[in-house]
Amino acid sequence: MSALNSKVAIVTGASKGIGAGIARGLAAAGAAVVVNYASSRQGADGVVAEIKGSGGRAVAVQADVSQASDVPRLFEAAKSSFGGVDILVNNAGVFEFEPLEVVTETEFHRQFDTNVLGTIFTIQEAVKHFGPQGGSVINISSVASLNPQPNSLVYAATKAAVDSITLSMSRELGARNIRVNAIAPGGVDTEGLKRVGIVGSEVEKQLIALTPLGRFGQPQDIARVAVFLASDEASWLTGERITASGGWR
Repeated sequence: MSALNSKVAIVTGASKGIGAGIARGLAAAGAAVVVNYASSRQGADGVVAEIKGSGGRAVAVQADVSQASDVPRLFEAAKSSFGGVDILVNNAGVFEFEPLEVVTETEFHRQFDTNVLGTIFTIQEAVKHFGPQGGSVINISSVASLNPQPNSLVYAATKAAVDSITLSMSRELGARNIRVNAIAPGGVDTEGLKRVGIVGSEVEKQLIALTPLGRFGQPQDIARVAVFLASDEASWLTGERITASGGWR
């Protein structure tokens, strides 16, 4: 319960799925959490209610991280509600799995604007708000960044960019004691994968067959890694990409 006591975290895209799991995990470890959402106020409020119901501290804040003008209010809320910010988790992301022939300029920009520009915008703002003690940035990548599957061209490219951002920023921001790491999940049982029909499908069975631990991940599996990276236990780690996939590469 004490690993993140007195810490304040912002988790983007935290109204559901992996983001919600990470928000809950950080709160359970003692952090106060800004639960960001772009459109699902109901989902974010539900996550906040769960955290508060367990004795934690949280607030829901709407912001579209692909819009630079929206991002500052996440940090303003962290400061006004909890006094500052120590941890940024860049989880907000969108995806669509489609073959090369139907990729459009609109879809390309939709994914890159949120997954890549959003990550850059939030890190830009975070460095203005982290104190002299530094901070921890955790970017959510994907196994797809190194092992893209068919029909994942644009999404995999965005996550490869996230990996590059992670390494570049770790080197640029290390002198300020800001650590920047990434988590690359494998298949995780989320609303997003249900939406595209993977959960419960033959594709899920195939992915599980390729996973040494023999199951799909759950959001809490990723949350445990995020709590570690955010804590002082990981104070010597930066520029790392930790694959959390049950062994699937």
